[in-house]
Amino acid sequence: MADILLIDDDRELSELLQEYLISEGFSVSVAFDGSEALDMARNNQYTAMILDVMLPRHSGFDVLKQLRQQPELGQQDTPVIMLTAKGDTIDRVIGLEIGADDYLPKPCDPRELVARLRAVLRRTSVNQKASPEADTLQVDSLLLQMGSRAAYWQQNLLPLTGTEFSVLELLVRQAGQVISKDELTEQALGRKLTPYDRSIDVHVSNIRKKLSAAGASKEQIINVRGAGYMLTRASEAPAAQ
Repeated sequence: MADILLIDDDRELSELLQEYLISEGFSVSVAFDGSEALDMARNNQYTAMILDVMLPRHSGFDVLKQLRQQPELGQQDTPVIMLTAKGDTIDRVIGLEIGADDYLPKPCDPRELVARLRAVLRRTSVNQKASPEADTLQVDSLLLQMGSRAAYWQQNLLPLTGTEFSVLELLVRQAGQVISKDELTEQALGRKLTPYDRSIDVHVSNIRKKLSAAGASKEQIINVRGAGYMLTRASEAPAAQ
């Protein structure tokens, strides 16, 4: 059974979502502020988290930063779906840049929340079941270990979120080929690309920054205007300017 941590200071909404998630087969714990959420994360291992942006004591952004940047919390790879204000694009982009795997505007439809949650968990489960023969993928200096969902550039560990790993895996599996944003969104996020949806762009931007910090070329992943993204091989990388 998947253990979910729901973090939201709206007690009435939290109770409704908790009841719905339990009826769908999840085990659900609830935190009502940022400090409580971090304490619970420090003492438990969750399968995924649902995190509201507007929280007392620590905002959802602060909580997400600490989850991603503090290894002692043990939640660096835990999938996180953020709940943002309806129509607030900035909050969604910031959340993805910090390391959220997906987002939903509030008030959200519990059925859509469960669908997003299952999509995130399905991606994690598929990769955990990778056969030993398919345990590693490598393109030049970029190595992906599928079982542990760890990625390395020249033996430097890339601190990717679960969704960023899924996006990078798709790019590695089709290295040298352009993959459309529609395909990346459907396969990595488990939903259709919609107008003004920048989620994939933000995830790819995060991967580029982490690759660059590890020593990779900024041209390792290129944007082919109007077509999508492509992971280049060394022999295909554009010449440095």
